[in-house]
Amino acid sequence: MHDFWPGCGWRLLQRSDDGQLVVTDDFLRNLLLRPELAPVAESCASERALHESLLEQPRQEIDAARLKQLADEHARSNYEVWLRFRSRLLARPTLEGSYLQLFRADVDVPPVLVHHLTQVLLRQVLGDDATAVQARAAEMLFRSQRIAIQEDGQVMAADEETVERQAQASFGGIADLLRQAGATPRTAELDVLNEDNAGQYWDRSEAHDFVISLNHGQPALAALCQVIERWVRHFLAVEVRVHPEGEIDEERWLWHVGLDAQASAVLNALYQGEDIDPAQGKRMLCLFRLEFEEPSLMLPQVAGHPVYLAMAMDEANRLRLKPQNLLLNLPLARQV
Repeated sequence: MHDFWPGCGWRLLQRSDDGQLVVTDDFLRNLLLRPELAPVAESCASERALHESLLEQPRQEIDAARLKQLADEHARSNYEVWLRFRSRLLARPTLEGSYLQLFRADVDVPPVLVHHLTQVLLRQVLGDDATAVQARAAEMLFRSQRIAIQEDGQVMAADEETVERQAQASFGGIADLLRQAGATPRTAELDVLNEDNAGQYWDRSEAHDFVISLNHGQPALAALCQVIERWVRHFLAVEVRVHPEGEIDEERWLWHVGLDAQASAVLNALYQGEDIDPAQGKRMLCLFRLEFEEPSLMLPQVAGHPVYLAMAMDEANRLRLKPQNLLLNLPLARQV
């Protein structure tokens, strides 16, 4: 058993009888300690008093008049965002229910908070028996990845924020020019996760500094399939099996889910019989086949058929997965 991602606040949450997460005051307090809200030297007295008051009673109502007392416009805006996010977290009895509800309308909280919530939920999904490669693969579901395709065909994924930080430290202003030009930063300075160094992941889990290979047959791609299976099981209470796939069997192609905006566009176009830009096709990274263990849980018109999943990078070699797509777009016979 290993702990990982301790800063996300997972251990501050309670568990319901059915194994889902329940928001606690301590979890809300942890969110108040984010750098966007933590007072700084320039914070006015009203801002400091508000922060202290919320730490004492994190569920208290804060009206607009009180926010207007804050001298700093950015601080007022940050508290408005936090209060809106708090209301979204408390909209349903469990965090899982609130997460699903968040995407059933226009998402009105910043991506950084959505990603934080996704991380917490993945921590619950993985539990304490995850392998290092499963935990690293799960990072792809809440952190943007920079993809490097090497000359030998290896497809390597590195945490985008870490790559940016490493590039700044190593190259300074030149790195900015390279990134603006669309060049792929080097990943050689980061460790590639393997059997020999996997034990180091646990102490470095919040550094997000391991690179993984997304080629077929590699452990990270198999681990991503396992994470997807557990994600679907936790939220939708259905058993599925996910495997990397080489191509789509068009005769059995009735349903697909793009795991990101790029892949969704390509799959939709192909399904409609439209031509795609060759450059788009080259940016497709992985195709997966998802199968329900119990086909009767699927919509009748697609029961027994596979669901094809795909992920793709954008023009800047970024991979930005949207795990909520799996929860909202699978062909379930019942509404969740």
